[in-house]
Amino acid sequence: MASIGHMSSLEQSNSAVSSHHPRPHQRHMSLYTDLSKAVRERGLLRRRFGYYWSRIALAIGAFGAIWAGVFLLGNSWFQLLLAAALGIVVTQFGFLGHDAAHHQIFSSAAWSEWTSRLLAGVFAGLSYGWWKAKHNRHHAAPNQESRDPDIAPGAIAFTRAIAARRTGLAGWFVRRQGWFFFPLLTLEGLNLHVASLRTLVRPSTVTHQRVEAAIVLSRLAAYIIVLLVALPPGKAAAFFGVQMALFGLCLGGAFAPNHTGMPIVPPTAKIDFLRRQVLMSRNVRGGPLVGFAMGGLNYQIEHHLFPSMPRPNLKQVQPLVREYCAKHGVSYSEVGFFESYGIVVTYLNDVGLRAREPFTCPLVSQYRST
Repeated sequence: MASIGHMSSLEQSNSAVSSHHPRPHQRHMSLYTDLSKAVRERGLLRRRFGYYWSRIALAIGAFGAIWAGVFLLGNSWFQLLLAAALGIVVTQFGFLGHDAAHHQIFSSAAWSEWTSRLLAGVFAGLSYGWWKAKHNRHHAAPNQESRDPDIAPGAIAFTRAIAARRTGLAGWFVRRQGWFFFPLLTLEGLNLHVASLRTLVRPSTVTHQRVEAAIVLSRLAAYIIVLLVALPPGKAAAFFGVQMALFGLCLGGAFAPNHTGMPIVPPTAKIDFLRRQVLMSRNVRGGPLVGFAMGGLNYQIEHHLFPSMPRPNLKQVQPLVREYCAKHGVSYSEVGFFESYGIVVTYLNDVGLRAREPFTCPLVSQYRST
């Protein structure tokens, strides 16, 4: 995938598939072309400016109101309630930055990139450039070993190969890591900040690196200074800890059910675009509250098929995608909210013992690299 919000070279190549005696892999590739055409004809890729401007305005208003409340409340442990609220609001800025990076808000690449850079940097304290590079690789090859950075070796072992290399205390942990997963998510906010800062203070390929570094470092410094001005050091540290913990839990929790426990793709396998995105993704059922908590990522399958589709349109396109997958025999996964996290915990606990085998299907033998 060349860049977020643009169709991949695989998607673009679909239009060149010959209609005369197409080979098996060409027929599979053309599946996405037909679906994409139907989606465009229904106008589901059109921008939703009113939706996004209202969401951005509400998020900025809530952000400002919380900080006004911090100064009005003063030296009180009730500040921790405001810290929790701030963690939730900052998560919403993370989702809005994600949508902007995918060109869901604006068609213009420049408008999209700068909107994401400002929303993520000023309000969430994260680097757009660092996240974009990582997220592009994930979208290009979800759940594929050696390609998807989201299942690369880390504190959590997401694949059998990684789990098998861990022995001793690490081996003990990996057999129980599902139970530790949610406590670890409370540290994800700090992890994202550290990863952003590490990228921005070292030589890298991030565009506008100095601008991003100035934004993220100034935001972090201002955050700490304001807390120390408004609160005693102990309460300031507690405020910071609660806000970061809620931010990590909410943001990480929104991404966790989307692919964890879905098939793992071998490094050399090549699969057509539609199956690559659908078979490795999972939707989460729920009403408006689930949609708010997950930033629209509960429609993960639709998001992966059409990453530049505005968030409110994902619900509208779901029936079309589900019917299309059923028609062509492509498995479509959707579970309830709490069930999805049960799957995550079970998979992570079992990944070193009884985790499902790597993804295989009749297509693999046709597409495997030589």
